[in-house]
Amino acid sequence: MSSGPVLGIESSCDETAAAVLDGGGRVLAEAVLSQTGEHAPYGGVVPEIAARAHLAHLPGLVRAVMDQAGLDFAALSGVAASAGPGLIGGLIVGSGLAKGIAIAQGLPFVAVNHLEAHALTARLPGLVTGGAPFPYLLLLVSGGHCQCVAVEGVGRHRRLGGTVDDAAGEAFDKVAKLLGLPWPGGPALERLAVSGDPARYSFPRPMLGRPGCDFSFSGLKTAVSLEVGRHGAGALDGQAAADIAASFQRAVAETLADRAGNAMAMFPEAKLLVIAGGVAANGAVRAALEEAAAARGVRLVAPPVRLCTDNAVMVAWAGIERLRLGWSDPLGFAPRPRWPLDAVDMRP
Repeated sequence: MSSGPVLGIESSCDETAAAVLDGGGRVLAEAVLSQTGEHAPYGGVVPEIAARAHLAHLPGLVRAVMDQAGLDFAALSGVAASAGPGLIGGLIVGSGLAKGIAIAQGLPFVAVNHLEAHALTARLPGLVTGGAPFPYLLLLVSGGHCQCVAVEGVGRHRRLGGTVDDAAGEAFDKVAKLLGLPWPGGPALERLAVSGDPARYSFPRPMLGRPGCDFSFSGLKTAVSLEVGRHGAGALDGQAAADIAASFQRAVAETLADRAGNAMAMFPEAKLLVIAGGVAANGAVRAALEEAAAARGVRLVAPPVRLCTDNAVMVAWAGIERLRLGWSDPLGFAPRPRWPLDAVDMRP
């Protein structure tokens, strides 16, 4: 069982992050270094650039959070790092550094599934009034993932449904690009939508009303592309762009609420609906999900925005949850670019 501080390292995509939590889950220090500036000229994340940025900045970031926490590495009880899914270069950098610290200090190493880290965030002490006991329902909505998961315990996850094509965050980014917005597109589109009319364009709600809780956003993205094309190259005025952004955002929010409603019906044991991932920071999405949850007597848990997007606090906490059960991983554990949440090791 972990009784002392745990260092968490996150490097699965384009955020370089480190955090130190004490054994009870209190955040002693945290830092996130965004790589937006490095990737913005390319309109998306370039894996090689991301890996090089992690390699350049992660050691200093780890030292900074350890200094901020007032700890030496010898005071740690374990080291946790995102080991998948994600961009393999970044995963190698982060898990390699974590393993090096573990070897040098004789500490247990925890290979954290990045998706499980999101799933367990709601259990951080003090985050949810009354706590977040198992089981609960997770709606993970990010740039690369969109799925409903029954979270039944640490290492015990059951996928109820997921996207059959684009993830919600990916659709946000692609539509933002169609509208000429800067990358990352999701936050820029939400800002533009504030001044738009969400009822002007009747975009499709993919899968709406169908059984199950699978998602599809490619048709919605295509509908927006066709509408933009109807205005002609460079002829989309500011108000039309805002109206398209608002109409698209409403379509996504209503689709997510419908699918989450089905997931709640499929998993009636859950009294909490937890949303995580970058899209969970979107105000319209949160409002739609709040309404859907309330209609079914389920409480919506939306972590603070800084804990919805990629961060190392969630990685350290996932490490603590596993160390408390006596679980750690061999130093030979290989990072996994693909690692489904329902394939996480369930140990006795």
